[in-house]
Amino acid sequence: MSRYSILIDVNKCNGCYNCFLSCRDEYYGNDYPPYSAAQPLNDQFWMQVKEVERGVYPKPKVSYIPKPCMHCESAPCISASKDGAVYRRADGIVMIDPEKAIGQEAIVNACPYRVVFWNAEKQIPQKCTMCAHRLDEGEKVPRCVESCPTGALVFGDLDDPNSEISKLAKEVATESLNPEFQTDSLVKYVGLPKRFVAGEIVYKDNEGECAPGVKVTLTGGGQNRESVTDIFGDFEFEGLDKNTTYTVAVAANGYAPWQTEFTTYKDVNLGEIVLERK
Repeated sequence: MSRYSILIDVNKCNGCYNCFLSCRDEYYGNDYPPYSAAQPLNDQFWMQVKEVERGVYPKPKVSYIPKPCMHCESAPCISASKDGAVYRRADGIVMIDPEKAIGQEAIVNACPYRVVFWNAEKQIPQKCTMCAHRLDEGEKVPRCVESCPTGALVFGDLDDPNSEISKLAKEVATESLNPEFQTDSLVKYVGLPKRFVAGEIVYKDNEGECAPGVKVTLTGGGQNRESVTDIFGDFEFEGLDKNTTYTVAVAANGYAPWQTEFTTYKDVNLGEIVLERK
């Protein structure tokens, strides 16, 4: 039996919202009994795209995090439901029965991810079904995955070692969106935004000219990483842990070494680093 999952690579998501729009197109005004009732016009986002602003001027970043139902293996919505209104299929997809769930608003409140929505008109909870109706009809992927132009969403069978998603899961470090919820979510992520440090290096004796190709080292938090500045003298280290102390050291031939220590209470911009001749 299959065990379906979606692997979301945040590094590839450009915030185009195709996943959101295709989900709306599939479900707004369309009933798929017994899978789901039609999505209403307003207030439901079965596929969300969360914008996360990071850093400060002049080194800002924006990350986009697609957020469907997590299809948890320890799903709080199942525990909160009555009479089998929420159930897990043999392939791992968590479903809400649109008939049995009538009046059960507790299902909405049980979801820690806030991806279950209340349809006030029909008095039912609703959410992403991973397009189970399409899969059962022979389609290969959900609409959101089909419409993603950058390949940020990968769908497949985790129990099939030859599937693309299984191969990717072995090659990259995957993580849950909110591991503290302890729900064993089937939907996994790559590249969830963490802290970063950035800076710009210039030469003092060259009228502040940019310093390209300069070696920069970062240590701390169990990491030891190296980089070189680009043609503008800029450098950056991504994927740093929160509330952790790191050291950045700069070394350029003929110039005095430079070093600083910082703690990642937030993203860090070291600003302009001026190297002086020895």
